Amino acid sequence: MRCINIGLALAMTILGNQPLQAIQLADGTSYFAEPPSLVKAITTYRNPNVPSTYYFTLSLPANAGVPLQSVIFKQGEGLEDIAFDGAEAEIAGKKQHLSLQMNHQSVSVIFDPPVAPGQTIKIGLNAINPFYGGIYLFGVTAFPVGEKSHGQFLGYGRLQFSTPGDRF
Repeated sequence: MRCINIGLALAMTILGNQPLQAIQLADGTSYFAEPPSLVKAITTYRNPNVPSTYYFTLSLPANAGVPLQSVIFKQGEGLEDIAFDGAEAEIAGKKQHLSLQMNHQSVSVIFDPPVAPGQTIKIGLNAINPFYGGIYLFGVTAFPVGEKSHGQFLGYGRLQFSTPGDRF
């Protein structure tokens, strides 16, 4: 056991001074060396049936090893399916329009150019709030750059909307 610990410590010392690279399997699948994290999810309005923007903040660590190429948001909970009609991101104080690809209950946003490691990304998705209130969950999955990239599930963004007649 002591021999393994010494070998691990030596490897960490040697590699500690080198930047981390993306992890790539023999079949070409790429992974983040250190995955992004979902920091928070908020909405501009909680009222029913009004235009709103849903903001999801992600943190891409400096040791991610590879840039962020895209993010998929998949609705997991809620009484109604929410459709998105536009998106933009804020990265290092600069706005970037995003292209959207929509499927049933999910939307993909694609960064062009990809987001470099060490950035905080605030993604805004435009939608009409649901008529029926309650808690709506959106699964967030991030994909690194690569022809064959493996998505990393970051967790659920939780948004709560009022029901008609609710008071705040």
